[in-house]
Amino acid sequence: MPQETEAKLRVESHEPIRERLRALRAAPLGRVLETNRILDRGDGSLSRKGRGLRLRSTVDDETGECRATLTLKGPVAPGPFKSREELEVQISDVDTAARMLEGLGFVPILTYQKRRESWLLGECRIELDEPPHIGLFVEIEGPSEQAIRAVQTALELGEAEHVRASYVRMLAEYCDQHGLADRVVGLSGKALPSEGDRATR
Repeated sequence: MPQETEAKLRVESHEPIRERLRALRAAPLGRVLETNRILDRGDGSLSRKGRGLRLRSTVDDETGECRATLTLKGPVAPGPFKSREELEVQISDVDTAARMLEGLGFVPILTYQKRRESWLLGECRIELDEPPHIGLFVEIEGPSEQAIRAVQTALELGEAEHVRASYVRMLAEYCDQHGLADRVVGLSGKALPSEGDRATR
């Protein structure tokens, strides 16, 4: 089964990381605005079992290209890095997919936006993430813990704080603490897509 293994690191600024990536001749993969819809069964059974169901639409900053994916994540395995099964498919219409899933009994529990800038260094993908309200992060995803550690060292992030919590958990806690009952969190100045919007491959 496809397995996602990553380190999530909290940082004060992305700019020093960009400078290191350029110095290391990492390949820039682009920057997107994501809208993530997290769904669960009405009884919360997916979350209780450590699973996550996500509809994600992205808009490329440079080209305006829209893409959408449906992802099922399995429980997080024990270990120093976050590792879990991940199954993902591309879809052509994110809102229709959402209505289909809701018709099957899945309900939205959190909707949030995130800026993501992606780079490739060796076998690892590096994401510079800017979710709303909870800070800046760097994610390093790779084929092994050894490969991830090597990239973390190369980026001079050996002292950065490792974060095990997901963005979903951190943003859900933020919503609860600030009385956001609908659990819809956008980036400043960015409107969430309307029901009429469509994401295509």
